[in-house]
Amino acid sequence: MLKGKVALITGCSSGIGQGVALAYARAGAKAVVVNFPNESEAANAGDVCKSLEELGCTALAVCADVASQHEVAQMVEQSLNAFGRIDILVNNAGITHNHAVEELPVEVWDRVMAVHLRGTFLTTKSVLTLMYKQGSGRIINTVSQLAYKGAPGLSAYTAAKGAIISFTRSVALEIGAPDITINSVAPGATLTPILQSAPNETLLAIKAGIPLGRLAEVDDIAPSYVFLASDAGRHFQGQCISPNGGDHFL
Repeated sequence: MLKGKVALITGCSSGIGQGVALAYARAGAKAVVVNFPNESEAANAGDVCKSLEELGCTALAVCADVASQHEVAQMVEQSLNAFGRIDILVNNAGITHNHAVEELPVEVWDRVMAVHLRGTFLTTKSVLTLMYKQGSGRIINTVSQLAYKGAPGLSAYTAAKGAIISFTRSVALEIGAPDITINSVAPGATLTPILQSAPNETLLAIKAGIPLGRLAEVDDIAPSYVFLASDAGRHFQGQCISPNGGDHFL
């Protein structure tokens, strides 16, 4: 489905980003740029690259803070120097903090917005210019069903994800090219490292609200990204699809 394609995935050293990278490799991608935010994630990024190469996919690990214009520019330049093009951009980098809004430090709000929203803007701006030159491309933004339903203690996270949905729709209206698309994926509760560290009673409560009766595995989420990156998803533009087990209907 993705034979010969080059993908750049931000926040790719674990969780959904890692799962998407491996799914792309299995779908025939030629190369994946594995972005990670800092040296604490370098070993994990290296493990992802090793797994990709075992699947026959070339991998390049790039450390970059997506909220930094300079570091994003360097990351895109490294990707082009290595592979000559970027066919798929997945904006997946994200962080979260749990605070009631009256207790939420301004600097935490700013950092959450910077990583999610500014990061998505900076990478999209840089890569979309390349896609116009190529005449083709796929941009996929990771959001969350919580952007629609809200969540106590996660006002910064949900606000950032909601803004990315709106950003995705507006950019979709701007593109005007027949083979360049931008869409988003809004996963439901997924067993990534962040959720796996939650108390068992919290996991049970979340699970109880899901009609399918279980939390998602990363492998339940990744196929949405493969679909939107492939020719099968070529008529999706500005859309948000949500693999969430029926927890919330968009």
